[in-house]
Amino acid sequence: MDFLKKYTAPDFGQIDIEIAKLKAESKKFYNSAVLKEIFSLIDLTSLNATDSKAKIKGMTEKVNKFPAVFTDMPNVAAICVYPSLVETVKENLKAEIGIASVAAGFPSSQTFLDVKIVESTAAVLSGASEVDIVISLGTFLSGDYETVYQEIKEIKENIENAHLKVILESGALEDAQKIWDASIIAMEAGADFIKTSTGKMQPAATLEAVYVMTKAIKEFYRVNHKKIGLKPAGGISTGKQAVEYYAIVADILGDEWLNNKLFRIGASSLANNLLSEIAGLDSSAKVDVNYF
Repeated sequence: MDFLKKYTAPDFGQIDIEIAKLKAESKKFYNSAVLKEIFSLIDLTSLNATDSKAKIKGMTEKVNKFPAVFTDMPNVAAICVYPSLVETVKENLKAEIGIASVAAGFPSSQTFLDVKIVESTAAVLSGASEVDIVISLGTFLSGDYETVYQEIKEIKENIENAHLKVILESGALEDAQKIWDASIIAMEAGADFIKTSTGKMQPAATLEAVYVMTKAIKEFYRVNHKKIGLKPAGGISTGKQAVEYYAIVADILGDEWLNNKLFRIGASSLANNLLSEIAGLDSSAKVDVNYF
């Protein structure tokens, strides 16, 4: 695709060296203040086959009560659920946070484009302010970048003002160049965020993939003067892991990206673990490590 030529990729041969340096630097971010900030970046996620209206209502009510229970903590950024459960969140949510829904044949993306559009649009009509979709991996890996681009573009056009998070499923991509190309294609097609993984495939989020994606976001901003968000997701379960991703964003994209408008972390177990780690660092913190 001709537009890929507009963007200058980094030296992928230096990734291991850069990641080692950033991991070492991440230790300075491991404190209660940053962990609280990371908590505010969480898309609190439940994507299980056993999810029910009662379960999601209970999770939503806990989010509603969170500010009263943890008075010195920010709330999560959003609740992320399957499309059929968006309405349950919408009906019960009182907290001023986002409602995210996976859609478009998640997690495989192996369905018709018309179905992807209908499901994404239905999620928005049910109350989703954000939609998370997966690129057509088989199509991308076969080299048909144009079809991948057009699918993302059409979905974004149909969900209009809702934010579109495009999942690259970076663990299935073969090398850093393909992660770079997928990032640029998604952003050119209209993605508001690029996201690593569904959490349904291994490896999920990795520091190496996020390094490449942040570099792509920075280059996209240089060329277009448009800020695109980043969402690592899958396998991030501790504060010590989360600060490593935080350190990459801080170093490459800077403070302007260190907020939940441009940086999210998709997680299910991270929230409780962060509460526990914050309590360990700050004896005055009020904590119920099993709150969620």
